[in-house]
Amino acid sequence: MKRKIDPIKSEVIARFLLATAEEMAATLMRTAFSPNIKERADCSTAIFDVAGEVIALAQRVPIHLGSMVGAVAEILKRFPMGDILPGDMFVANDPYNGGGTHLPDINVIAPVFAGKKIVAFVANIAHHADVGGMVPGSEAAVCKSIYQEGLRIPPVRVMREGKVNRDVVDIILLNSRTPDERVGDLNAQFAANTVGARSVLQLFDRYGLKETQEAIAGYLDFTEKRFRAAINRLPRGRYVAEDFLDGNLEGETCAIKLALTIGKGRMDFDFTGSGKQLESARNIPYRALLATVYTVAKAMLDPEVPANAGYYRTLHIKAPPGCVVGPVPPAAIGCRSISASVLGDVIANALSQAMPDKALAGSGPHHLFVLSGTDPRTGVYFVDYETVAGGMGARANRDGVDGVRVHASGSSNLPSEALEHAYPFRVERYALWDESSGPGQYRGGAGVIRDYRVLADDIVVSLSSERQHVASPGMAGGGSGACGLFVLNPDTPQERVLPSAAADIPLPRGSVLRICTPAGAGYGDSKKRTISAVEKDVVEGRISPDYSSRIYLEGS
Repeated sequence: MKRKIDPIKSEVIARFLLATAEEMAATLMRTAFSPNIKERADCSTAIFDVAGEVIALAQRVPIHLGSMVGAVAEILKRFPMGDILPGDMFVANDPYNGGGTHLPDINVIAPVFAGKKIVAFVANIAHHADVGGMVPGSEAAVCKSIYQEGLRIPPVRVMREGKVNRDVVDIILLNSRTPDERVGDLNAQFAANTVGARSVLQLFDRYGLKETQEAIAGYLDFTEKRFRAAINRLPRGRYVAEDFLDGNLEGETCAIKLALTIGKGRMDFDFTGSGKQLESARNIPYRALLATVYTVAKAMLDPEVPANAGYYRTLHIKAPPGCVVGPVPPAAIGCRSISASVLGDVIANALSQAMPDKALAGSGPHHLFVLSGTDPRTGVYFVDYETVAGGMGARANRDGVDGVRVHASGSSNLPSEALEHAYPFRVERYALWDESSGPGQYRGGAGVIRDYRVLADDIVVSLSSERQHVASPGMAGGGSGACGLFVLNPDTPQERVLPSAAADIPLPRGSVLRICTPAGAGYGDSKKRTISAVEKDVVEGRISPDYSSRIYLEGS
């Protein structure tokens, strides 16, 4: 006879585990060395049950979920339970061998022991600013194979009974252009898992092994039941959507196609018909596909549903091997996060057809750039990995959000003060991009403009982006958002528009690099936008009086 679960105790246990995941994240960010982790929070933490199912996930960077889903199972394939001891930790980063979704994201996973028995696993992932490869930052759309993207690490033991395996760590450090940062960030990851394992063990000590495991299993079942109920509120049927990534050559495109079937308590996402995997790093590995589907479905159907494996059971995903959302080795995958933002628009478009009252227009993904060189203040080589947010598309009942990471992407823009302290640059402009929002009854979110003045002599930049050629699509008559742009020396006789993807472009001392990120699209006919909303946009400086008359008021 199945034991009845106390719902209050189950909720208490679930909330404790979520708080533990957040405690791990705080530990990781406060002890990390690199600005990318300690300032931009480009990291995630999670807790798994003994079978490797996600039971608590800190709300940080959703695509990192793809880096951790299945990671425990991969470890157990290589290391029998009897060969794993208290104090062990494992490290991995390779998407084709159970380690993540791109190489800079390094997973560190640790078992939690109650006595001599493994009762759970804790894990964290941190985006390391450089893990080798042909381009500083180990992430560039121009990479043509994963061998160019950096060091590949299958699941291996990095700590044995509390002692760090120096052989593994030394290999990681030797392959990085910035080894001092890497060792500091790895130690922060070890500390985060130590904190997490200690707290999880306290929970098992308090409630006992059997009762805690039953409560966790019950909470996953509750999550599944709740999400099936959300699916059952949608009309059953088949919904088709399509959007485009940049293709193999500048100006070419590659389709992402989705046929969504909504059935009784389940949704099937079929990406058959999507374009072939690309000869660039824009491909989306399978676990990043999973993370994006899980994130967008949750956000649109039931944002408050617990972020655990319970609701994953209701979502079924098919992607043919060798397509852009199911690449096979040696396809490059470094820029999967930018591509996954376009993928998120495809998923949102299909869901919007089934739930028009909560529809979401197309969004503008972040732009990626990696600045590197020697800091003249210290004589030390640096790698500055940064992303700048775009704009969210409008909803069926409200404007889009300005300057925000969209769908499964996350992390913050690097604060100007932290940037200027750490690297030889000066931020001369950091603002919302006026008149970039897609017009509509509800306008899209604005993109961002950020200008960097170069204060050193040997600086190079690598650039990666989406939606510089294919704008975010409007919905229900709404207009597209502005496309993104990279510009060198804007508003001068030397102004030059840079490619949407490039590596190692020299930036002379005194030059200015401008990042313009794509904006969100609008929803509904722009002539239906209220006069008060248009006037507010003018007063806030989002649009000029001439723009408001031309786009919103003429003929209305």
